[in-house]
Amino acid sequence: MPARRVRPRRSQSRGSVVDPRDEAPWPDLAAPPSLSRSVTDPPVGAGLAAVEVREGAAVLLLAPQQVLTFTGRCRLRCLLGAVRVLGFTVEPHQPPLPVLSPPTHCALSLEALPAAHTDARQLRSAARSALRAHRVRRPARQRVMARFRPGCAVLLLEHLDTALTRFLLSFPPLCRLFQPPFRRVPPGAAAAHGPRRPDGGTAHSDTETDPDVAAELALLAAVGIVPCGPERGLMLSDSATGALSQLLRGCCVEDEGVPVIMVCGPKSIGKSTFNRYLINLLLNHLPSVEYMECDIGQTEFTPPGCVSLSTVTEPFLGPPFTHQRTPRKMVYYGQSSCEQDTERYIDVVKYVFSSYRKEVPLVINTMGWVKGEGLLLLTDMIRLLSPTHVVQMDVYDWKAMAPLTPESVRVAPGLYTKGQQQGKGKRMDLSAAESWKCSEGEEDASAPDYKLLYVHPEFPGAGAAGEARVHSSILRDMSILGYLGQLQPPDVPSVLPLHSIVPYQVPFNAVALRVIHTDVAPSNIMYAVNASWVGLCRIPDEIRCQSAGPVLLTQTPICDCLGFGIVRGVDMEKHLYHILTPVPPQSLRVVNCLLLGNIAVPNCIFVSQEGIEGEIPYVTSEYNYSILGSGKLRKRKCFKQRESTLQCDDT
Repeated sequence: MPARRVRPRRSQSRGSVVDPRDEAPWPDLAAPPSLSRSVTDPPVGAGLAAVEVREGAAVLLLAPQQVLTFTGRCRLRCLLGAVRVLGFTVEPHQPPLPVLSPPTHCALSLEALPAAHTDARQLRSAARSALRAHRVRRPARQRVMARFRPGCAVLLLEHLDTALTRFLLSFPPLCRLFQPPFRRVPPGAAAAHGPRRPDGGTAHSDTETDPDVAAELALLAAVGIVPCGPERGLMLSDSATGALSQLLRGCCVEDEGVPVIMVCGPKSIGKSTFNRYLINLLLNHLPSVEYMECDIGQTEFTPPGCVSLSTVTEPFLGPPFTHQRTPRKMVYYGQSSCEQDTERYIDVVKYVFSSYRKEVPLVINTMGWVKGEGLLLLTDMIRLLSPTHVVQMDVYDWKAMAPLTPESVRVAPGLYTKGQQQGKGKRMDLSAAESWKCSEGEEDASAPDYKLLYVHPEFPGAGAAGEARVHSSILRDMSILGYLGQLQPPDVPSVLPLHSIVPYQVPFNAVALRVIHTDVAPSNIMYAVNASWVGLCRIPDEIRCQSAGPVLLTQTPICDCLGFGIVRGVDMEKHLYHILTPVPPQSLRVVNCLLLGNIAVPNCIFVSQEGIEGEIPYVTSEYNYSILGSGKLRKRKCFKQRESTLQCDDT
């Protein structure tokens, strides 16, 4: 039975522009003031109480509203009280959660929430019972209870070792992925600045040089986390806290229908982090949230180059490469930027959005391309997706983009749509936009009606794309590695190199083939496909080929993508593709199309895997650069180079 569509009710309050700082937050659901922290918090390790319960596990006590910011990875279980991690509230009735905080992204924080009960005797009895229930041994139990104070949150931290983390750490460039960035200290400077901290810095206070604190920091390091300063954690501005409060109220009350929230802004402004926090916050009150990914360069749940629609039912407490999953609807666009083919991008967005049924809130992430044609394209998307809320993130001086008020979007021309009392956009073909609004039966798409929320991030480097911690291309490679980590058996303690996993054999004439981003002569198509990253797709047309193949498409289809794989080899004698993929066999049975885009297999897959002996396939050190077109790419010296401790491309 098809899902019932619930159309939002229009209200006079829609179409207004709101600065969240000007409205009083909803008291029951508002984020507490502690979310907007300054860098004057207590020093690292101050007030921590950690007790070892067994090898690789520790019990941590946090006083109410105490915050622990850290890098590393662990498995978190709340035994008593409650803590908040990236917007999600962890309570004793919930299963243990994997928490991953690499230095490539904003460090995560554990914040203890005030206790619901204040009876000291009852709280001590509950803490003691929780420790017994989780088989904490008596000596450790006694040490914990000796330091327990009423209102403390009691956390069990366990070392996190999964097939994914083992696979990622097996590559030499990523061996320090979950460790703090190493800081080189000149000889003799260490003694002058004090002893070393576990995060690579030096201790500057008596608190950090205290033997008890040092022992507890070493205990946490053995679990897999290293405390760091609050300046590396998430610092929400007042405007962000106010916007989250309003969005949370709108999604829980639904007094104006099911919200559709679009988050937009320039690059490196914090859109992805805001989306994670918002969705985790909503999951405290709702069973699920829909998430539509329209940023094909920095995707959340899929490898790069995709537009997808995902149903989120569990919190995601880590960067994208730690929670790759299969979306409910996905199309492989095949590139990390849509500048060369914006028309196909709009068609892909339309195709994916058609699968959304307005039964749960939807969060839409957009690209950081907000200048020139990018702003016109964003105007088209606002008209076509009809959001109820638009969250515009930018610095205070609006350097990147002007305020996207409903009035300005109503009259502004888009790339494919026209505004009121304005001429047509850049292109004359408006069939996509007109067919969209006609099929939905909506009013004029040029008259958007939404509530605009301003968010002004205040973290250092906000909006400065050149100051990102890690280059975007490395993050894209890490998302691909996270996806390929699904090939690792969960019950095998060692890492299986990809070249040791048996691939699938696919006949040439069983699937159609298309190169998305460029024209390739049919005689060279197999050279392009070999050792390439391909989307495994399903097209409605039946593949019919009398010969042994291959079957080549003349146009790029807009179709469902079921997953991805690497073409490990091409057998020209038997007419077979050898494809390595984590897609389950029941889904592979309906795959009948391979799409090859401009997303490449990370170089570390070729050169850094364990167990490779002798000559490495597809890699050469002897190359004739005198051949036309074979020269090295020239580096643009005018651009500032970013420093990074992670280099996935180590060739």
